[in-house]
Amino acid sequence: MIQPLFGTMLMGGFECAAQKLKSRRRLDIAASTGHAARAAEDYRLLHAHGMAAARDGLRWHLIEQRPGRYDWSSFLPMLRAARETNTRIIWDLLHYGIPDGVDVLSPRFITRFAAFAREAARVIASETDTAPCFTPVNEISYWAFAGGDTGDLNPFARGSGDVLKRQLVRAALAATCEVRSINSQARITCAEPLINVLPADASPAAAAKAARHNESQFEAVDMLLGLKAPDLSGHADALDVIGFNYYYNNQWIDEGRTVFLGAWLHVPLHQLLGPAAARYSQPVYIAETGTEGVFRPHWLRYVCDEVCVAARPGTMVGGICLYPIISHLGWVDDRHCQNGLFDGHAPDGHRHAHAALAGEIRDQATRFRALARVSAAA
Repeated sequence: MIQPLFGTMLMGGFECAAQKLKSRRRLDIAASTGHAARAAEDYRLLHAHGMAAARDGLRWHLIEQRPGRYDWSSFLPMLRAARETNTRIIWDLLHYGIPDGVDVLSPRFITRFAAFAREAARVIASETDTAPCFTPVNEISYWAFAGGDTGDLNPFARGSGDVLKRQLVRAALAATCEVRSINSQARITCAEPLINVLPADASPAAAAKAARHNESQFEAVDMLLGLKAPDLSGHADALDVIGFNYYYNNQWIDEGRTVFLGAWLHVPLHQLLGPAAARYSQPVYIAETGTEGVFRPHWLRYVCDEVCVAARPGTMVGGICLYPIISHLGWVDDRHCQNGLFDGHAPDGHRHAHAALAGEIRDQATRFRALARVSAAA
């Protein structure tokens, strides 16, 4: 079933990663693309291309530079721009970027983040009457892997992925509780990778190992919903919508190469999305998808086609978020990632649309409006 959950089926995602790298340099993609200063312009551009909804984020490290002292000047212009342009936003409260001096594995992290979430919900409630949407912690599963197993994200640890995952689930649940104490109508989403790991060889051991990898992708959502690790106090109301992130490299051979679209081992997206959605009673959406270069329009067409196939048996799919919507510099190497609808490699860069991708967005927006009318009439 195709029915937009956030106003339009096609959405734009504004990259808002704000973590510190191993080099101790802090990223701030919302600033480096100029989006933080040009939010109203960017939201209007979304509308001009048939998208009235977006993912965006707050930058906790700027808002709470000292414990309990909040400066909302980096966020209020974005919030007001969304209101003035009538753009529905799913706000990431934490997109990897924690304030200086906060240990993500400490109990203090959870209490401080929950307090920040409460104050953010209070500010949003004071500025708008519409029910807000939040992703409390972006990509818990990936953060746990990259921060707890491979040492690439904060806290740059190894062998602690399970510990970090449980900690991030606790934080998300605490933030959700505080948000809803301010606004009971707030909608809570997640954004978790949808992956497919194939066995490294034909042995039963390799098959079992790959199966464990594939099952582990659902652990964070299961924990949030109280289906696993009941000591974390997850519950059925913790999520209103489940978001899945799916990119061109989300399928691979265990400890080996990526299985790209077109390879005989590649599993069609609808065969992953349908069973994943069927695990839960909540509606789903594609929270992130996209690729680089000339393949951008072709990838979007593929994802849209596959979403339509997945929706035919009754799966409720409520959105596809093109992520990122503004091209940006690489996190580590500062290369020009040509991965958005608009170029934006400098804060004052001209927002020049990729023509082929813009055309595909137009065609798919028309398609989904028609499908939504059919679903509504059914």
